[in-house]
Amino acid sequence: MADVEDQPPVPVQTHRGNRPEIVGGDEPESPFPVELAGPVQRGFGRGGKDLGCPTANLPEDTLHKLASVTKTGIYFGFAQVSPPDDQPDALTEEERKVYPMVMSLGWNPYYKNEKMTAEVHIMYNFRHDFYGFPMRVIVLGYIRPELDYISREALIDDIETDKRVGVNSLARPGYKKYATDPFFPS
Repeated sequence: MADVEDQPPVPVQTHRGNRPEIVGGDEPESPFPVELAGPVQRGFGRGGKDLGCPTANLPEDTLHKLASVTKTGIYFGFAQVSPPDDQPDALTEEERKVYPMVMSLGWNPYYKNEKMTAEVHIMYNFRHDFYGFPMRVIVLGYIRPELDYISREALIDDIETDKRVGVNSLARPGYKKYATDPFFPS
């Protein structure tokens, strides 16, 4: 897996200006869709606490599947969390549904991470943490490159824009159909 020595330099965000509200074509373009699955891992605990954007981290061994997605940055698609076999009632029926997601793939330079992570923000308010629960993700498109930030507020502003762009981009029929893809258990 990539270590800090492999981390490429990234631009520092100073002024973002206007960003598009929708990205990508009318349907996913190669190399998408990319399917990822694995148990939710504990991260650094910053997403929900520091940024107001809780994330579910994919295991390191799933990152190799992203080899076809050659750049770090923010992606969009759909995600689903399932209860573990030994805890069939751990999630409500509502929590088991497929939801839009945005995912950060990279080094999180604002926090100076020393290894690459894939952190998924599912756009649903779960009742509690679900570490170790199986998660499936279909990555459907790229929103923007990874950036460093001059302030936490600038990072939060970009995250909120990323969420809007992800939801808007997924609303098109060529993307929306993936919410019912057979990859997601019913």
